[in-house]
Amino acid sequence: MSESLKATLSPWLRLLARRPRRLVIGILLLTATLFSAVGLLALSGWFIAASALTGIALSMGLAASLDVYVPGGGIRFFAVSRTVARYLERLYNHDTVLRLLADLRVRLFAAMARLDDRSLARQRASDWLNRLTADIDTLDSLYLRLLAPPLVALAAVLLLAAFLALWVPPVGVALLALLLPAWAWLTVGQAWLGMAASRRQVGHLQRLRSQAIEYLTGLAELEAYGSRAWHRRGLRQREQALCRDQRRVGRVAGFGIALGNLAVGLGMVAALWLAALAWQRGAISGAVMVMMPLAVLAIGEALALLPAPFTQLGATRGAAERLNAVERASVGGYEKGDASLPGGPLAVRLEDVGLHYPGALTPALREIQLELRPGERLALTGASGAGKSSVAALLTRRLPPDHGSILLGGVPLAQVAERDLRERVAMLGQRIDLLQDSLATNLRLAAPDADDDRLWQALAWVELQEWAASLPHGLATAVGEGGRALSGGQARRLALARLWLRDPGLVILDEPFTGLDAATVARLSRRMDEWLRGRSVLYLVHQLDGGAFDPPGITLVGHLEQGRLTVCAKPGYPSG
Repeated sequence: MSESLKATLSPWLRLLARRPRRLVIGILLLTATLFSAVGLLALSGWFIAASALTGIALSMGLAASLDVYVPGGGIRFFAVSRTVARYLERLYNHDTVLRLLADLRVRLFAAMARLDDRSLARQRASDWLNRLTADIDTLDSLYLRLLAPPLVALAAVLLLAAFLALWVPPVGVALLALLLPAWAWLTVGQAWLGMAASRRQVGHLQRLRSQAIEYLTGLAELEAYGSRAWHRRGLRQREQALCRDQRRVGRVAGFGIALGNLAVGLGMVAALWLAALAWQRGAISGAVMVMMPLAVLAIGEALALLPAPFTQLGATRGAAERLNAVERASVGGYEKGDASLPGGPLAVRLEDVGLHYPGALTPALREIQLELRPGERLALTGASGAGKSSVAALLTRRLPPDHGSILLGGVPLAQVAERDLRERVAMLGQRIDLLQDSLATNLRLAAPDADDDRLWQALAWVELQEWAASLPHGLATAVGEGGRALSGGQARRLALARLWLRDPGLVILDEPFTGLDAATVARLSRRMDEWLRGRSVLYLVHQLDGGAFDPPGITLVGHLEQGRLTVCAKPGYPSG
């Protein structure tokens, strides 16, 4: 294994090593299964041959005897132990793999959660989903196919050679000479042959999935612009490239299987020939001579597990490289500290803050100077793309600034503890994220300890109590994937109810009443005004006069234009 391959897989191997007991037990069960198979075939061959030879001797009038009970009991023992061990091995090892996959997904999800918006924007949502599912699933081969089977197969070859050498030493030497090189090729050689093709497979699959998702989600637009055929050609080309690599990998794996069978076959012939020579010299009995090649045949079960997974090692390596890239990206950005925020309304201060998205032609924010005192309400206006959402992303630490400093409650934002930041700063954006779960679960994202009475109060605050009470399952009613069972207005009010359950010191509201009718907005805005008292508030709106919603209680108005804060003053002050 090259150094780069070791470096690629080492983080995930260390993660596997956190469960050493389960890994060892799984290897022992796999070993018990294999040695029960070897014992069953070898002892059965010996017993059949010994019975035949004893029968021949008796038919010739010679004195002969054979204890049938001990070998018969041994055969029954190996038959039962093989069945039980295989069942337990499959059950236990697959349970272990599922636990390891859970560990992998938790680790990757934690890394993705640390990514800022800039890093997330570099990949499509389908790419992130592919890494969280398909790439993680590819890594399940690390233990079940790439670590345990070769170790067990190597131990089996060595122990079988030593066992047969007790009767005929040349048989043990011949087996080592044949099966050790075969084992080496079925691991290292197969990986070398299949590395490039199987590694490309990961990229082809990822891009094919992304292209297919984009094609299906944008089908209406593609049909309208007459470009369906062009996109379908791209899908076919990607599919053909994937098929070529799959055929290459299949041929390499087939070659490995054939080579393994050839090595086992040659080992059987060598064992039979050398055992026959020893039998002619009277060194061993005829039954032992028959037992030796059959024992070698049984070892083929261990070698047969090696070609396919090692041919696919490049796919495992490619998946690990992609996941490592996520972890490396999650290390950048803020060096988050452990400072606590003060209680009550939070002050906000931006000093000479600039932000430039990678690949963008112009900066998103330029030299922003902004101060919001505790308890004040600032309405930040501007056209789409002026930089309002970028300010919110900076304050919630979803993006680090390129330069300048941000103070929250007098504490540098980079030094604020993550938990403290999430508890003391609340943001209601234009996008509403709902889980495919119940109303109660989605509400408790804001307040995990809230009881049902508290949830009903939150729903009453946004005028959803009667609607929720009329549902067949009440708070236990599922909202569907992404909240599809709800209308846009219901989803928006559910997000407002989730906000009401919080007790933040800074509230960021980005067009909070989008999608609601004017009468509902009028009622909810009065309640919102009362709830916001004693909190610092940042409104993100396109405009104040003539807009669908004029925030109440505004103490400051700021205007962003092409990333610059052109004015920040009390309402009614001239912009100059």
